[in-house]
This record gives sequence, C-alpha cells and structure tokens, in this order.
Amino acid sequence: MFAFFGKPARASFRSRLRTAPVGAVAAGRLRFRKMVGERTRSLYQRFLPEHSRRAFVWKYAQAVGGRRPRHFHAEPEINLLIRGSATFGVGAQTTTVSEGELLAFPPGQDHVLISGSPDLFLYAIGLNAAYAADVLSGEQGTIVPLHVRLGAADLAVVTRQASDIVDRAGVDQLGAELWSRVHWLSARSAPQTRPAPHVLTRRALRSLAGAPELGLEGLAQTLRAHPTDISRYFHRDVGVTLVRYRTRLRLLHVIELVDSGRYDLMEAASAAGFGSYSQCHRSFQSELGCAPRGFFAPDLRQSMQLAYEPCGN
Repeated sequence: MFAFFGKPARASFRSRLRTAPVGAVAAGRLRFRKMVGERTRSLYQRFLPEHSRRAFVWKYAQAVGGRRPRHFHAEPEINLLIRGSATFGVGAQTTTVSEGELLAFPPGQDHVLISGSPDLFLYAIGLNAAYAADVLSGEQGTIVPLHVRLGAADLAVVTRQASDIVDRAGVDQLGAELWSRVHWLSARSAPQTRPAPHVLTRRALRSLAGAPELGLEGLAQTLRAHPTDISRYFHRDVGVTLVRYRTRLRLLHVIELVDSGRYDLMEAASAAGFGSYSQCHRSFQSELGCAPRGFFAPDLRQSMQLAYEPCGN
C-alpha cells in the first residue's frame, strides 16, 4: 500500500479524491460514514514490489510520507497500527483505526489512507493471493474485511515479527507465518470490536475468488440464499457493490493472464469471464479510466504504479 520507508517516490499521475468526515470506533463498534461525492475511481497498484515475491511487509510513518492514492490490487493486505491513528477510505466508507488495531482488505477492495496523526506508524503486510489461500486452509482461506484490536502481548509479538522481515526479500516463509498468526489473532479478537462479516459475505467472497464470472443469480443458487440478502450484506461488509467487486476480480484476472505472457488480450478477456472483448474494454474504462491496450502500455501502467498523494491531514 505504501512506498519504501524513507523513499517516497513521486510521479505526475494523480488521482483526485473526495473524502468524507472521519468515521469512529465507539463503544467497541466500528461506525462508518459514506464518502462524499461521485463514484470514486481507483488505480491498480500491485502490493508486492516484484511478481516473483509471494510475501512482503512495508512500513509507513506519517512524518516521512509516501502515501498512495485510492487503489486496489490482487494481493490481500493487512494494516497493523503500531503507533498513532489513521483514517482509511474503504470502498464507499471511512473508518478510523487506532494503535494496536488492524484493518484487513481482501483482493479487489479499494482503499486509501486519508489522514494520519503526526506520530502514525504502521506496517502493511501482503501476500500473493494464491499463497495466502494456501497458508490459510479451508474456510479460513477466505480473506474477508476485518477491523480488530489486539491485546498488548499479542501486538508485541506481531510487531517483532513484522519488524524482522520489513522491506526484505526472501521472506516468503516468514511472511506466511506472520500472516497465519495475524489471522489467528484476528479470529480470536473479533468479538472485541465489530461483528464479523455476515456468513453470506464470507461465502460470496470464497465463491467469487474461484469463479469471478458468477453473477448474482448464480451466487444465489450456489449459496442457497436470496439475491437481495447476498447483495445487501456484501455491500455493507465490503463497502463495494457485489457487481463492481466481481468486475474488479475479472480485471485482476485479465491482468494476471496477460502478465503471464501466455494470453493475449482477447484470450485473457474470455478466460476471465467477460462475455466479449468490448465488455472487457468498457470495464477497464469504467474502473481504471483507460482502454486495456493503454493499460498494458509501459508508460501508463508505470505512472499508475508510482502515483503518490501529497502528505498532510
């Protein structure tokens, strides 16, 4: 989610964000407020610094900066606040996270660090999506939105693990151990903060991870639930409509297939579940503001990857 600590790159490409008043954590419950303004466009910015890596930990300090604009990526991500407080935009919602709390994003969920206290310091932990699913077996392999508070002892252990591998290569196994521990602690801590995502949201995320071409009716049949209930709980828990989230997953699949070098754009669009190349083209334009061929051109994609927002509250 962030630049290397102490090396905040800058680029001319900028996204324009319109933000709402800060949400709050009150009485042990997470309280959201809607984002103000029109539909917000996000950039695609991968989390891992290189495709060959499967795990990585970044660190961020408000005093240093290097804040990315609103973005999404294929890797699930966890932000662990070591010091201070921060306000994040997550989909159409905002939430405030404080020292000792963590915030988790599943693949495709757009997010942005809106503001932070002067003493803000956090670790951002991310894994390759397939690797993360392998690390967390069974039902736990589904990465879901989380916001939980860790106890002091647990926070100290996780902080030590993260600091040992931050900004380092060759730490896939250590990253997997950290990822597993954080999710185990999250499951144990969840009742202390907000209710866990609804079971329909969890199952929908699991189904879409394996079959992003599934529509709402197909999901309803798979989950044996009413489409309205699935859609409502999903939007509440993820902050993005199910339709838009599914489109993002298919775009991420197209990007993965083209990057593999084994598919051209037409083949990748079909394999990712788009009914036609024109549908894929419209989705790229809607989500990323560019045509597919423009996205895969080196200059534009590099500009997206290196885009940063000015610092400040």
